[in-house]
Amino acid sequence: MRSLIYAFGLLVFVLLSSISCKPVDQQSSQARLVKLAQIDGRFTLTVDGEQFFVKGAGCEFGNIAALSAHGANSFRTWRTENGQKSGQEVLDEAQKHGLLVTMGIEIGRERHGFDYNDEESVQEQFDYVKSEIQKYKDHPALLAWGIGNELNLHASNPKVWDAVNEIAEMIHELDPNHPTTTMLAGFSKELGDLIASHAPAIDFLSFQFYADIVNLPVYLEQANYYKPYLVTEWGATGHWESPTTSWGRPIEQNSKEKAESYHYRYKEVIASDTVYCLGSYVFLWGQKQERTPTWYGMFLENGDKTATVDVMHYVWNGKWPDNRTPQLDSLLLNGHDAYASNTLGQGQQCTAQVFATDPENDPLAVHWEIIAEVPEDQQSDGGDVEQRQRNITTTFSSSEANSVSFNGPEQAGEYRLFVYVSDGNGHSATANIPFLVK
Repeated sequence: MRSLIYAFGLLVFVLLSSISCKPVDQQSSQARLVKLAQIDGRFTLTVDGEQFFVKGAGCEFGNIAALSAHGANSFRTWRTENGQKSGQEVLDEAQKHGLLVTMGIEIGRERHGFDYNDEESVQEQFDYVKSEIQKYKDHPALLAWGIGNELNLHASNPKVWDAVNEIAEMIHELDPNHPTTTMLAGFSKELGDLIASHAPAIDFLSFQFYADIVNLPVYLEQANYYKPYLVTEWGATGHWESPTTSWGRPIEQNSKEKAESYHYRYKEVIASDTVYCLGSYVFLWGQKQERTPTWYGMFLENGDKTATVDVMHYVWNGKWPDNRTPQLDSLLLNGHDAYASNTLGQGQQCTAQVFATDPENDPLAVHWEIIAEVPEDQQSDGGDVEQRQRNITTTFSSSEANSVSFNGPEQAGEYRLFVYVSDGNGHSATANIPFLVK
């Protein structure tokens, strides 16, 4: 049944994706009336009566103005107070740039030690959330409330969903203008049944997948889940899903491969479900350290855009940006790619080559660096904060524009060679090769 729905959806998505592009009234001071509706056999959000298909990104600290300029209509957060800006400041900036916000609400996670058998702690959390809802419920840039993030990850106590349900009921009472959801790490029939029995007040579910997003239609069919949903995280192939070196380090796709993956996954999963999918938030509009400084962010540490930004511009607008990012075809270390489990001697003399082109033939500049791997006992879990590792001091000597010679690290250990290819217009391609020094 679902396969037939998806096949039909591919034919009509272009028409439906044009729905919901009415900009946010930047001068309005009234709360938006957001509803979940079923119109002509498909589920949709409506904002003040207008259909709204979510075209957005996760944007904790990213460039909100650039997100709007590239054609998004929304972004999501993970919490109301992110440590740099208040919820009020985030919502005000969203309104300034014509965007709506699915506002995350920080909920204690069992994997971080929160005990849902502790009634006092649960009540304190409820009271805190209530105060946050009262602060922001009438902001005109608010789209929906996201109660907790991946509360099912490494969790076993079903009482977490009882707490989520109480919060959702409270939100419905205090704020009838905005629906509620909760963000899930993956999905299964068992999880769907658990939430349905313990948290029926949730208006719709939100799913988070990476490479495995291609199997989302299968998981939904297996769970007999024919209800509306958002995809609130999706993007690069996860480090846990990637091939590894012989010593166990994950191999990261280069920026061109990532862009191709983003494009395929959006087209095959999000765009193809024109009945139940309410839209999506791509991950991540910004930069973060998780295994490497380049793995998940659509931007680099220096603020340059990568090719994944180009792809999202295309799927949100139906055309490519005027100036596109360089295309990196391959990176080689001593003639071998990242899949060769490269091993070096201490201080070994090496050569590296990068092969890249620019769509507009802009002149390209190449930057190289070596970064130590994150020690295994310091690796984050579930997207938690992770410390970026130090750059290794070495001299890169260029004989050609795309080739360098250098001496590898003197100290035994695990490292990565990174390359960045910039067009001088705020766009860069990137790749890295893990290597072991014995």
